[in-house]
Amino acid sequence: MTDDSEGIKFIADEMLGKLAKWLRTLGYDTTYYRDGADSGLVQIALVENRIILTRDIRLVERKLARNCVLVKSDNIWEQFEQIVRELDLDTKSRLFTRCLICNKELKLVEKEYVRDLVPPYVYQTQNEFYKCLECGRIYWPGTHKDSMLELLNNLDKET
Repeated sequence: MTDDSEGIKFIADEMLGKLAKWLRTLGYDTTYYRDGADSGLVQIALVENRIILTRDIRLVERKLARNCVLVKSDNIWEQFEQIVRELDLDTKSRLFTRCLICNKELKLVEKEYVRDLVPPYVYQTQNEFYKCLECGRIYWPGTHKDSMLELLNNLDKET
């Protein structure tokens, strides 16, 4: 897999961890910044050409924070809808291509490779496995994927 074809990258502040995870679900390179200092977040955004996602009005008003989106709601689903609609994000083509934990792209691995890394039932019932080369986490299409797809389909119907 290659880097995000659209080139859109995000940095979410410490109030938006769940939103960061949902954007990663869509395949968008999304850094979750938890170090506190707004100046550090702004610096990373500038250096890495990332869109800042924040609920902090003071951060949006900073002169160097040029590329910001003020997230309006406390509700994760409303946050997600706002960002998808406001930035016209692709919700289909890169689904489930990033690690939800560390944000790195996933690599398809042979089933035999994961034999001792996943529960026996998962190994027996699944044929497709992905590995994060950074943190080692293994992913497979389970019922959680179906639930996420249903939520995304509902979002598409509302547009």
